[in-house]
Order: sequence, then structure tokens, then C-alpha cells
Amino acid sequence: MHAGLRITAFAAALAATFGTAYGVGKGVDTVVEDPAPARHESHAEAKPDAGGGDGHGGHETAPAGGLQISEDGYTLDLRTPTVTAGKRTELSFAIRDSAGRAVTAYQREHEKELHLIVASRDLVTYRHLHPTRAADGTWSIPVELPRAGGYRVFADFTPAKKGAENLTLGADLAAAGSFEPQRMPAPNSTAKIDGYEVRLDGGLRPGKAGELKLNVSRDGHPVKNLQPYLGAYGHLVALRSGDLAYLHVHPNGEPGDGSTKPGPQISFTATAPSSGTYRLFLDFKHEGKVHTAEFTVRAGASTTATEAPAHDEGTGEHGH
Repeated sequence: MHAGLRITAFAAALAATFGTAYGVGKGVDTVVEDPAPARHESHAEAKPDAGGGDGHGGHETAPAGGLQISEDGYTLDLRTPTVTAGKRTELSFAIRDSAGRAVTAYQREHEKELHLIVASRDLVTYRHLHPTRAADGTWSIPVELPRAGGYRVFADFTPAKKGAENLTLGADLAAAGSFEPQRMPAPNSTAKIDGYEVRLDGGLRPGKAGELKLNVSRDGHPVKNLQPYLGAYGHLVALRSGDLAYLHVHPNGEPGDGSTKPGPQISFTATAPSSGTYRLFLDFKHEGKVHTAEFTVRAGASTTATEAPAHDEGTGEHGH
């Protein structure tokens, strides 16, 4: 075939190919148009994945907490989006309503108006903080993050407005410095911290409520005189690996109501929104000091059946 004819034929074929692709693309656009996101219901239980898959989407009754910066007319305004690793920095933020006004009235839950969680993207570093609020609605607290990299900030609160529900809003935070990625700790059912050993019994189940029992001991003896912390003998936060979805975990009973005792066992009820790997962070108080035990669990597998070496004492990067 003549060179000019070959080029003309190739151009025609190429044009036809792109024309077909454009047509397919336009068709796909109309088919996969996203529906409006489901409204978040506080502490809602997720429906199980009918397909048994381990993806994170498609089978929840509502989005897991912390995945959105705005929800139900409220927005997390993080005024300090960047800090320097290893340097103490004032972290500042506000919760704004639909009119852009800083919220100044909150319901107290677990003894606080707002709970602030800061976690690294690899879920190795964890902070449970309680900032102070100024009269103009600005929240602030000094933080010092040990490693460079990406972090997620979670604000857990309930506005003091009739009918308002609990919300957890999330925003990204960057810590500048030399970054070295860390591997997530292997699944474990025991954790050692500050001379204490905490054993986890039970597990997370996708779409189904399950009980998590944590037993605290020191020097081989059960700790039977835990002190109340945030209205309970322990406070548990669960974060999903990958997108850092925040789970609301409920303590079973409150100190003084006759249903709970000050150790050695602390009980919680939790529902995993999907299968996958989660990090659990338990805060408990003893002899006037708060300690944090950390676990890695896989939803759908009992932690009593999966055991890895306990975390070395003092290696956890956590704080209050």
C-alpha cells in the first residue's frame, strides 16, 4: 500500500477508535452517577455485607464517622493543617454551622464537650486529646507529633441544639520532616504498656454488634481498682485501616450504676461497618494515670484465635 494511503487509513482507524471510546465514556457517565450520600445516624449499626466481600463500601446503613469534613450542616475548620514533627505546636480549629458561624454550645458526652483524636495514617501514632474552647468557639491544644507524615484529626461532638445528633468530623493534618513509613503492628490479643498487660477477648464482626472484653493485669495480678475515666472504667476508639473510618464504641454500663465493677475486666459493644483490619486503642486509668493499650484486629476473626507477640512495653506512640 502507498505510504500516503497507509497513513490515511491509520488516521481513520484511530479516529474511529477514539469516537467509540468517547461514546462508551458518555454511556458510563450516565450509568455510574453517584447517588446522594446517606445521612449519618449516630451509633447506627451497619448491615452485613451480603456478598461476604472485604471491601469497605456498599453495605453500610450510614457512612462511618470521620470520613467527612462536613456533615449535617457542620464543618470542621482546621486552622493548623501543617505542623513540624517533633516540635510542640498549638493545634487550632473550630466547628462551624451552615451559616459559617463558630459553634459555641455543645452537649457534654463522656464528661467532655468535644473529644479530639489525632492518628497517623499508618495507625502507629495515636493521641486522645481534650482541647480548650475560647468564648469565640475556637478550640486549641498544644501537640507534638513524633514522626513526619500524614495524620487524621477527628472531632467527636454533639451540638447543643434540639434534635442534634453526635457527629465525628475528620480533616487531614500533615507533619513536616523526614518521612519513614511504618508497618502496621500484626494482629494481637495482648498488649503491654507501662508495666500493665491487657488481654482482649472477643472480636469485631462486620455488620453485627459484638462484645469486646479487656482484662487488665499488672505483675501477673488482676487490677481490681481501676478508676473512672471519661465516665467509664475505660474508653475505646477503633479506626479502620486504609481510610481511617472512626467507630463509635459503647462502654457497657457506667461506674456507680451497679452494672460494672472497677476491673479487671472492661466491656464494650462495637459494630464493624465492614470486614478489614482495625486498630483498637483502649484508655484506662489506674493510680491517677491514664494508659493506652493498642491492638490490631481483623473484623470477622476472633482475637482469641489469632495471637501475635505482645507489643513491647513503652513502644506505643500514644498520648493524652
